[in-house]
Amino acid sequence: MEKIVSVAVASVLVIGLAPAAHAVSASDVYANYAELSAHETEGRDYRRVLRVPGGAKVAHIAIHGGAIEAPTSQLADQAAGCKHAYYSFVGIKDSGNSALHITSTHFDEPKALSVVAAVDYTISWHAAAGAAATTYVGGRDTTLIKKVTAELRAAGFPVSASVPDEIGGDSPRNIANRNRRGMGVQLEISRGQRERFFKEGKLNRAWIESPANRTKAFYKYVAAVNRALS
Repeated sequence: MEKIVSVAVASVLVIGLAPAAHAVSASDVYANYAELSAHETEGRDYRRVLRVPGGAKVAHIAIHGGAIEAPTSQLADQAAGCKHAYYSFVGIKDSGNSALHITSTHFDEPKALSVVAAVDYTISWHAAAGAAATTYVGGRDTTLIKKVTAELRAAGFPVSASVPDEIGGDSPRNIANRNRRGMGVQLEISRGQRERFFKEGKLNRAWIESPANRTKAFYKYVAAVNRALS
């Protein structure tokens, strides 16, 4: 489910803040992976996909992948390539994939935690709402945040000057920050920006799963993020 963001103080839909222990986020059906897996069927409703090259120090993750927040799986997969680690929790329901959304501070799927815990740097790919093309770059790794921001802007991609608290990604419990250094980067990409990654601006599952539908902007964006990691 795309996160609705607002820089206004009033009328903010709070999604992704760190709630009390065992509480379910206002937007989530399940409090954690154990609850989700007890009600949803792997292989029918969701998939867990990972690839970990030997010696990988960076992980690109999409914990709301597939049809939950399109096209975060495709972006993370492309960014990881054969050099970096890749993990995605992929929603594959015919409909209602938003039910599979577990907020980043509660996402405790064991394979994801294992992948992230083994690396020094994490890029967590997410989708935000908004017709204007922009990216909100959050997380705890302030040095890498600056580098990613600079590379995206240099490549011609708008980056917001501020990040709303609800998608700030700076909680220590956020999976992006659970790597060996305790700090990562969370990319929240507006719908307007994501639509530019695919021909005709389509983001439905069948369309985004075909690399033939990707635009040059898709590859240019991923390359800019990876330059910040080099």
